[in-house]
Amino acid sequence: MSLSPHTEPEKKGGVATAERGVVMLDGPDGVAVSMTAQAAEDTGRSLIAAAERARDQTPS
Repeated sequence: MSLSPHTEPEKKGGVATAERGVVMLDGPDGVAVSMTAQAAEDTGRSLIAAAERARDQTPS
């Protein structure tokens, strides 16, 4: 079975929770990632910076 990649960016954000000192990020289509607190902080900062750059690239 071949899975086709998404052709459009996801419009719904993921949901983060914390359990037993681990951050869980649940995204669309069953995507789930577990991270340390530090990795989650780093990812959060990186996502915000990328979102700001992407917003600047989008025509008004």
